[in-house]
Amino acid sequence: MGRLTILSFLKAQYAKHPPVEKVDLTGKTVLVIGANAGLGFEATKHFATMKPGRLILACRSQSKGQAALQRLRTETSCTTAELWIVDLAEFDSVKRFADKFEREGGRLDILLANAAVLLPTYQRSKDGWETCLQVNCLSIPLLCLLLLPQMVRTAQEHSTLPRIVVVASEVHYFAKIENDVLESPAILETLGSAEFCTPKMMGARYFVTKLLIILFVRALNARIAASTPLVVNTVNPGYCYSNIRDSFSGVTAVMDRIMEVLVALPTEKGSRQLVWAAIGQQENPDKLRGEYISLQRVEEVSDWILSPEGARTQDRIWDELVGILEKVDPRVVPTITRYLS
Repeated sequence: MGRLTILSFLKAQYAKHPPVEKVDLTGKTVLVIGANAGLGFEATKHFATMKPGRLILACRSQSKGQAALQRLRTETSCTTAELWIVDLAEFDSVKRFADKFEREGGRLDILLANAAVLLPTYQRSKDGWETCLQVNCLSIPLLCLLLLPQMVRTAQEHSTLPRIVVVASEVHYFAKIENDVLESPAILETLGSAEFCTPKMMGARYFVTKLLIILFVRALNARIAASTPLVVNTVNPGYCYSNIRDSFSGVTAVMDRIMEVLVALPTEKGSRQLVWAAIGQQENPDKLRGEYISLQRVEEVSDWILSPEGARTQDRIWDELVGILEKVDPRVVPTITRYLS
């Protein structure tokens, strides 16, 4: 596609959505981050009908997660689902989650990184980062890298092809990283600074984080050898009814509500895209390596991502990200050294 127009957006919103993809997940472990509500919960419900050996609902809130787990069991009769807690706004929580998985998780066949936040104003996390940037663009990559060894081990021990799916969005086509940010010595640190996060910049923050997460997945995929049995991709669920926009207020909330009524997809329909990215294209899953998926097919990312400047920025951000995350967890660099080129 390369770019998104109003016409192409509307065509996608009104397009016919095929039934959800189904495969037999017997013996396999599926981990869904952000599984207690919205797209994450609906995708988890779909996985629950496929006989997973283990279905892990990773949620930030114990109470909301427990309620979602009970609802899942009631609506699907799945007996292999369990609740784990992780707060992506805290690096220590991500590290504890990875530690727990290393001890108790066993195999990992599908990692669906669905969690994200949309914040209209600057909020500083406990770790000193703008919270939206940390949750969407730092903690998700940290978790992917910390769980990567288990996924490669799963492939080797069970002769499977695990997948990491990170939820992106078509809004990345509208995202722009300001020139003064690109010219700064540290892109991510600049984006996360209180000085940069003015109300105007925060208004576009969610769009930028979705651009950044696509750059991360493309950079990660570029460093995974073709012989390594691991598929990583991003997926666009479309514009759906979602609680991610609950922080909206005033005119923005009114306009969003009008948009929902006019064009929003039911959350369940959007979740089919997430499921397809995780289990679709069974005849040749390698075709999904590093790709951006929308409407159950591979689509071209934005022209800027594909440009020389986009490629340079992708590599810069990867290097910066590794530098940030290695200070958070010393396992990051050994994992990259061993499993990535």
